[in-house]
Amino acid sequence: MSGISGLSGADRVMALRAQILERNEALQRANSIAGAPAPSAPATTGASGGFGATLEAALKSVNETQTAAKAISESYERGETVDVAKVMLARQQASIGFEATLQVRNKLLSAYKDIMSMPV
Repeated sequence: MSGISGLSGADRVMALRAQILERNEALQRANSIAGAPAPSAPATTGASGGFGATLEAALKSVNETQTAAKAISESYERGETVDVAKVMLARQQASIGFEATLQVRNKLLSAYKDIMSMPV
């Protein structure tokens, strides 16, 4: 931190960001060496699971993404060494996942209404 005080505003911010990234990478390496669990991949199911199982897996994946985004946002708010770009990326991924889920729900609801309005 001592080498940062003589820099201009933008250079100082970039130097601080670089230091934070270096510390974050060191923490991640330390966690991987200590055997900390890696983030889970989205759940996938085969075609044999059917529509319900696929939908359930997709909802669980969106929920996990939102939970991870909340956790990384909270750690950033507590002042832990988390890159702000990672926080924003996690929040955007959670937002996009939620919006996609909402669109699928709307299409399913529309299809259900269309089927129910058909004459028998």
